Amino acid sequence: MIQTGPIVIGWREWLALPALGIAAIKAKVDTGARTSSLHVDALVADERDGVTWLHFSVAAGGRGHAARVQCAAPAAARRTVTDSGGHQTLRWFIRTPVVLGGASLDAEINLTDRRDMLFPMLLGRSALGDHFAVDPVSSYRCGRGGGRRELR
Repeated sequence: MIQTGPIVIGWREWLALPALGIAAIKAKVDTGARTSSLHVDALVADERDGVTWLHFSVAAGGRGHAARVQCAAPAAARRTVTDSGGHQTLRWFIRTPVVLGGASLDAEINLTDRRDMLFPMLLGRSALGDHFAVDPVSSYRCGRGGGRRELR
């Protein structure tokens, strides 16, 4: 069957960040948030050949029990983000592929402390584009893995 129209996803989904070595991570899909956020620990920035690289760890499998994945990515930007409570923080951003529902897309994600949140990742509307439609009463419609196709 050929997929036509947007891929329908739930309000929470498993997705993958393959360039970071993360095969599966739980994410809250939040159309009210413009940007996507990823919980990271021990974030360190260093300069290499004129490029800022970010080194951090991610607990990919779930809350507290998951093995940490050591990640590195070039910084895409550093900008102020206003959270849902109106608080502003300066955050680092990376660009990385996200695999969801068998589709792969390039997303900008800010790195922050989400340890008090239920989900280590928040997938915002700028990453969703017109490729996905959110069914707010569904959860984990896409399963934990699946095939992969490029979205443009």
